[in-house]
Amino acid sequence: MKTIMLLLAISLCTGCRASDSANDSPLPEAAAPRETAPMETLIGGSITVTTNRVDLVNDGTFDRYAAAFKAKYPAVENVVFEPLSNYESEIRTRITTGSAGDVLFIPGNIAQNQLGDFFEPVEDVAARLGKLHFKDFKAYEGHVYGIVSGVSVEGIIYNKRAFAKAGISSPPQSLTAFYETCRLLRNAGVIPIYVNYGAQWPMKQWSEILATMMSGRGSFLDEMTTQESPFQLENEFGRALTILRTLIQNEDVEPDLRNSNWEASKQDLSSGKAGMYFLGNWAINQLIATGAKSEDIGFFPFPYDNSGNLQALLNNDWFYAVSKVSTNKETAKAWIRFMVEDSGYDIQSGFIPPQTEKKWQLPQLDEFFAYKPVLFENAPTSPLWYDIANESRIDFFQGEYLQRAAIAEDLRTSFEQLNRQWQEGKARAEYSRTP
Repeated sequence: MKTIMLLLAISLCTGCRASDSANDSPLPEAAAPRETAPMETLIGGSITVTTNRVDLVNDGTFDRYAAAFKAKYPAVENVVFEPLSNYESEIRTRITTGSAGDVLFIPGNIAQNQLGDFFEPVEDVAARLGKLHFKDFKAYEGHVYGIVSGVSVEGIIYNKRAFAKAGISSPPQSLTAFYETCRLLRNAGVIPIYVNYGAQWPMKQWSEILATMMSGRGSFLDEMTTQESPFQLENEFGRALTILRTLIQNEDVEPDLRNSNWEASKQDLSSGKAGMYFLGNWAINQLIATGAKSEDIGFFPFPYDNSGNLQALLNNDWFYAVSKVSTNKETAKAWIRFMVEDSGYDIQSGFIPPQTEKKWQLPQLDEFFAYKPVLFENAPTSPLWYDIANESRIDFFQGEYLQRAAIAEDLRTSFEQLNRQWQEGKARAEYSRTP
């Protein structure tokens, strides 16, 4: 098993310290005096940071990060934040127009061989940070282009008070029991599970994420490059979408699918109006920041079948990157180092930290790992996969194609259309690669 698994096992044995709230992560008061490295003489001026964390910009958290960063590097004049509410789609436009700022997160549709077209190599940052999770996930031909902001494991986040209201004494450990849990929550007047259909981007959980988890192979998506018709009712895509469609058909999801809202869903989960999410542990502290008590939020592996065998996907969160067109690249790199080493962002976000020698502080992870699921890492997809996906016009990781499939009259017909798109994209991608 890979190094990351061994480190997680060590963490499980040694335990972790609970964090009582989403806002208790330590921020440095000021930089301690130290010898100035040669590259740090170039750290100054202003940078723009483009982020998906609208909540942390609005509540002043990022301003506190900026103040601590400027205390550490007095020559820095300003850190400007540009929050994007629909980050995945908006950042793609900004990247192609050169307006993505100095520091940003790498969107999901950029293949490894295209990273150098948009981003500055940051292997010097990686080297200074030491051992990192997913260090080579955003790398190509010896260059590292992204530093992971945090690590999550995918599972079911639940409100314990909602479960108690419905008379549920313990989390389900089979798919049949999961559906029964949803029924009990629904009968108690609780929305069983939010899928965030209207927000769109969380829909990827029910295909790309869940199908990979079901397969037990981090390479699951990349294996599509050898297949003509990867969308089948009988394979992991079909099984995953069937679960989602069953939840929708049973009315176990938010009542107003099309208009459901991510921020509103957090309010409902925090208050106990809704019972569950299928997301990574990164969402837990967002619920706590919205008003939930930490002791009221739990986390368990998704029992997606009746085998009794629990598997869980260890997934990377967004990757920090420096824009290739940045005019202040050393300060941008320093911001990434600060965010990983000093800011406490990983703790506040409820992540397993990027640096492998750091331990998590989220108590819900202790509950999750107590179920002893088989863990495996997600793996990067190849440039060919990206080429086929882009040529096929299937919006992987964005969710629109899943919205259609989730409520289609017939899933088989939806899959036939997706397979046609995949075949056409595959033919175009392979033709373009022909010398």
